[in-house]
Amino acid sequence: MKPIFRFAPSPNGLLHLGHAYSALLNARMAGEADGRFLLRIEDIDTARCAPELEHHLIEDLRWLGLEWEEPVRRQSEHFADYQAALDTLIEAGLVYPAFMSRGEVRARIDEWTRDGREWPHDPDGTPHYPTDERTMPAAERRLRIAAGEPFAWRLDVEKAMARYGRDLYWDETGAGPAGETGRIAADPSRWGDVVIARKETPTSYHLSVVIDDALQGATHVVRGRDLFHATAVHRLLQDILGLPVPLYHHHDLILGEDGRKLSKSRGDTALRSLREAGMQPEDIRRLVGL
Repeated sequence: MKPIFRFAPSPNGLLHLGHAYSALLNARMAGEADGRFLLRIEDIDTARCAPELEHHLIEDLRWLGLEWEEPVRRQSEHFADYQAALDTLIEAGLVYPAFMSRGEVRARIDEWTRDGREWPHDPDGTPHYPTDERTMPAAERRLRIAAGEPFAWRLDVEKAMARYGRDLYWDETGAGPAGETGRIAADPSRWGDVVIARKETPTSYHLSVVIDDALQGATHVVRGRDLFHATAVHRLLQDILGLPVPLYHHHDLILGEDGRKLSKSRGDTALRSLREAGMQPEDIRRLVGL
């Protein structure tokens, strides 16, 4: 079987130099391994993703000289795949409906830390979601869902780790933020009870990415170092759902002049703007070190 690499952008803004680096690196590694290169459109956020942005995205990638296999997988066309996986997690009792609003979460954390106690944070610095609802009676859950209350399905990471968390690891050919490479011990508990799906959308990034990688047969996941620690959650979901485990390679991030990673929301170094300024694909390759 040939190695399979994929580039998976979201059409919620214009691609920037960081995306160009990741796409070009995936294509280069696929070529060097005599492998296949796939494109996936991660558009589960139907409110922010737009067809015209997908058009710009594909136009930019073709301008860079990239080619990929057809058809392109669009997440918005495969919600049934994610719903099936979510149903498996629900039946296994490993997820629960979480109803707390952001204000309620802040109040709960403020109450806890008022006397000096620390509240846990995930690797990105976001406070963990409170675990109070793990033990909510099933009847109350059903009533609140039937009443139309907004909620998210969250992973009961403690229960999931008790069943599947032993000797959890992944093999890394790139490097983490502190230079971690080789066999990496995975600790999903550092993320707390992450969102797996929402009331209106039967998936989240964490769930869709492992389902898509499995269904597309991805053997190598090459992506930015900012997703290094999230791999622990993905490894747990892969074991729960019986999915194959790809080889991971987390690469350097392209940083702006302020030292921060590039962002679509800030309009950083959009490829479209660089094209309009007269740059050529070879200029972009030089800028990103390829």
